[in-house]
Amino acid sequence: MQHPCFLDRAAVSAAVVSGLLRLVAASSMMAVAMGAAIMPAGAQGANAPAPAVPSASSMGPKCSVVPDLARIERPLTRFAFRLAGGLPIKVVAIGSSSTAGAGASAPAGSYPSRLEAELGRHFPGHQLTVVNRGVNGEEAPDMVARFEKSVIAEAPHLVLWQVGTNSLLRGRPLNDRSTILQDGLERLKRTRADVVFIDPQFAPKVIAKEGAADALVSYLAAVAKKEKVGLFRRYAVMQHWQQDDGLSFDKFVSPDGLHMNDWSYACFAKWLGFGIAEAATRPTAVAAPAR
Repeated sequence: MQHPCFLDRAAVSAAVVSGLLRLVAASSMMAVAMGAAIMPAGAQGANAPAPAVPSASSMGPKCSVVPDLARIERPLTRFAFRLAGGLPIKVVAIGSSSTAGAGASAPAGSYPSRLEAELGRHFPGHQLTVVNRGVNGEEAPDMVARFEKSVIAEAPHLVLWQVGTNSLLRGRPLNDRSTILQDGLERLKRTRADVVFIDPQFAPKVIAKEGAADALVSYLAAVAKKEKVGLFRRYAVMQHWQQDDGLSFDKFVSPDGLHMNDWSYACFAKWLGFGIAEAATRPTAVAAPAR
């Protein structure tokens, strides 16, 4: 029998290997821990999920949608077709500063970002993307000039066109003497995307233009009806907040008297999301052929 003080070589080798493996594992865990401790804050957040954006109700006054006021008269047939087929849907929002998100505390507070989340709640599990193509200070001709690269190149199924405010504020409101909206719509219709106008915001600097603001709102509605495109009545929705809900302007307009704030962008997106969902699921909607 082997003396207990003489160990089998195989046993010794196994013990050594096992010990080395435990040492390597311990060293690796320590290195990972140290790396995490010294990793820059930006790198730590690279793979972390984005923080949830608060809802309108959690940020201030209650945000309650009035269905008739949120209604988009034209059914969104292209959106409806892709929704029914389980196909991905892309929405492009083009406009000026109130599309870009001026007045919001962060890019995630812009209405297109909020709208993507709202549509996700209406259609859970469906692949929906909202692309923000807002540029501060633009008027209708500027937007139409970049339709090809900023809108059409995205191959959208729904285009939200926020237009008219800057022209109004600069004393050259859109009216019957201009054909820029019709020219732009002609280009968008070639893509077979659904199109929805978004009219100006009801804010102190806009309504200070007295009758010109109401005239612009009426003109956009007339063009939408004649050209058979949708219209979301932002002006009326915000007027409802002030006159029916009793909110003072400081609750939903930024200190500059023009742009929306975090709460109003979120509430606006909630109303718009409701309007889009209703127009895309309305029983009378007729499916459009896929492209």
